Amino acid sequence: MNTIRIATRESKLALWQAHFIRDQLLHRFADFQIEIVGMTTAGDRWLDKPLSEVGGKGLFIKELEAAILAGKADIAVHSMKDLPAHLPPGFSLEAIGYRADVHDVLVGVSHLDELESGAKVGSSSLRRKAQLLATRPDLDVQPIRGNVGTRLDKLMTGDFDAIVLAQAGLDRLALDVEASWQIPVEVSLPAAGQGALGVECLADSPVAALIAQLNDSSVSRCVMAERGVSAGLGADCSAPLAAYARYVEENDPATADAPILLAAKLGSPDGKTLIIAQAQGDDPEALAREVVDSLKEQGALEILADLNG
Repeated sequence: MNTIRIATRESKLALWQAHFIRDQLLHRFADFQIEIVGMTTAGDRWLDKPLSEVGGKGLFIKELEAAILAGKADIAVHSMKDLPAHLPPGFSLEAIGYRADVHDVLVGVSHLDELESGAKVGSSSLRRKAQLLATRPDLDVQPIRGNVGTRLDKLMTGDFDAIVLAQAGLDRLALDVEASWQIPVEVSLPAAGQGALGVECLADSPVAALIAQLNDSSVSRCVMAERGVSAGLGADCSAPLAAYARYVEENDPATADAPILLAAKLGSPDGKTLIIAQAQGDDPEALAREVVDSLKEQGALEILADLNG
């Protein structure tokens, strides 16, 4: 097999990610042909409702997986924060890595304090909404859909006073915004996997072993701890759940037993309830279980049940 086809959404950011992975593969396998298979998914078409109401971010994933199953593509490249905690049977996440800045960023002002009471803030996720309202309950946080460029256009035309985006997306698209504030993780903890890329394929695919060479074990350990929180709570990636793992000694994350600090937050969409848990250790799965148990003791399952009506 000397051709690898990459299924991707056709947004600018998704295409950037697909071409980035293409370049990484060509760097290692120069004699291969790497093709980009662009697709418009249901998540890209249904823009009139918040993602949490139309099936979550999995809408961006399912059609890419269907293309792989149908033999139209070999792999799919994902933003890890968009990938559900449980993959469909037969699929494998062979590579996790290339983590960029994990922060959320408030675009349109230079600090959260600049927003007046009642200011309209656009957010694509309940996670961001819950955490912003926990800090500033006087804001009017409303859903915003579309790709990064579309959201910035809505800000420029005055539909919103500010919007919240991922710093990684702005950086990867080399978008320089005039006024922005990088939100501290203490205020807005990232989503599980935020900033990292993942490459998915069929577990029995002949490309699996090749893709595995892109895996960054130091990034993968943290991301798997974060995703373990989502999996342990049975929460999809549209829930108001944040999880972020980092190395305690950030200058030496390479060893397999380097200690990790895992923090998680779960909130009600109105920000009135926000529960927090953290744990430290060297086993990502054990860390996730410890954090999940703590969140459950604080009422996590009740919060998630309320979300599902």
